[in-house]
Amino acid sequence: MESLFDRPRSTGVLEAAVGGEEPPGVAARALFEPGQVDDLPDGLLVADRDARVVVFNAAAERMTGIAAAAALGRDFRDVLPLHDAEGRDWWKCLAPYDGLATRTRQPERSLFLAGTELLVTAGYRRGEGGRVERFTVCLRDAQHRARQERDRADLVSTVAHELRSPLTSVKGFTATLLAKWHRFNDDQKRVMLETVNADADRVTRLITELLDVSRIEAGRLEMRRQVVDLPEEVRKVIAGRVAAGDAADRFRFEARGELPEMWLDPDKMDQILGNLVENAVRHGAGTVTIVVEPDAHKEGAAVSVRDEGEGIPPEAVQRVFRQFWRGPGGNRRGGTGLGLYIVKGLVEAHGGAITVRRAPGGGAEFRFTVPAGAPDHAS
Repeated sequence: MESLFDRPRSTGVLEAAVGGEEPPGVAARALFEPGQVDDLPDGLLVADRDARVVVFNAAAERMTGIAAAAALGRDFRDVLPLHDAEGRDWWKCLAPYDGLATRTRQPERSLFLAGTELLVTAGYRRGEGGRVERFTVCLRDAQHRARQERDRADLVSTVAHELRSPLTSVKGFTATLLAKWHRFNDDQKRVMLETVNADADRVTRLITELLDVSRIEAGRLEMRRQVVDLPEEVRKVIAGRVAAGDAADRFRFEARGELPEMWLDPDKMDQILGNLVENAVRHGAGTVTIVVEPDAHKEGAAVSVRDEGEGIPPEAVQRVFRQFWRGPGGNRRGGTGLGLYIVKGLVEAHGGAITVRRAPGGGAEFRFTVPAGAPDHAS
C-alpha cells in the first residue's frame, strides 16, 4: 500500500532541515502551511536531530490518544513507545539515530502501541556525515487495512455467488435449446429465451455495480453534467417501475417549490433515484413516497425517498452505506448489498450528501441533497 514516502514530497516534510535550537513547533510552522499536516489522512510525527517531536498532526492524535501539545518537545520514543509482536521495544531494535548512515527509510511494519496495532513507516533526512537531521514516522490504522482486506474477500465471494445462479441458468437453457431445438414449440422457446435475456441483464447489472465500486474507491467517477429536470427524472423512474409490473398507486410523488437550474449527471442521477426507489419497494409493502424540494441550506435540491417497511434498527444506521450491508430480511430479498454504497458515492461525486433516518410514519427515509452545480466547461 502507498505510504507518505511513496507520494510526491509535500512542502518540507522530507526536505528542509530542522534547527536544533528552535523551540518545539517553530520549525514545524516554517515547514508547513497552517493546518497542512492536519489534512493528511495518515498520522505524522516528525522528530528533529535531537529526537524531539516538532510535528504531531491530528491523525496522530486520533490514533494514539495523545494531544499534540503534550507530544511537542518530548523525545519521540517516549511519545510513541512502539513494540513488535514479541513485545520488544521497537526503537531499541531500530536505533534510528545510530546504525548505518546509509538508511533512508524503513519499510512498513505492523507494530503495537498500548495494544493497538498500527502500520508504521519511517524515513530519514540526513545531513553532513550521514547524521540524522530529521526522522519522520507515518502511522496508519491497521484495523482499516484489515477491514479493506475483508471487504475485498467479501466482494470476491459475493461476485462468485451472484454470478453462479444466472450463468447456470443461461448455460442450462442455451444447452437445452441447442440440443433439442425442434422438440419445443415457439411459446416454450420464448420463455427460455426471455429467461436467458433476464439473467444476462442481471449479470450486466452486477458488472456495472462492480465497475462503479471500483471507480468510487479509486476516485475516478466521470461526471458529465447537464441541466437536469429532477422532478421529471423521478417521474421517469416511477414510470419504469410501473412498466415493470409495480402498481401505479404504490408510488406518491411531491414536487415542492421551485428548484434552481440543476447541473447534474443525468445517468448517475437516474441510478441514484432508481436504487433508492428499488430499495424502498423491496423493503416495504406500503406506499413509497418521493419528495423533491429546494435545499433549505444552500442553492440546490433535496430529495427524500420514504417506505413503510420495517425500518432500520438504530444500531445499524452507521453501517447502511457500507459495502454488502443488507437490511432486515435482506438475504431473502436478494441483491448484492452494494446499492446504497454506490448511491452514497454517486451523491458525493455531485458534491452532495445522503442520510437515513426512521420515517415519521415508520419505515426508512433516505434523504440526499445535491448542489445546483455548474456545467463541466465552467467548473
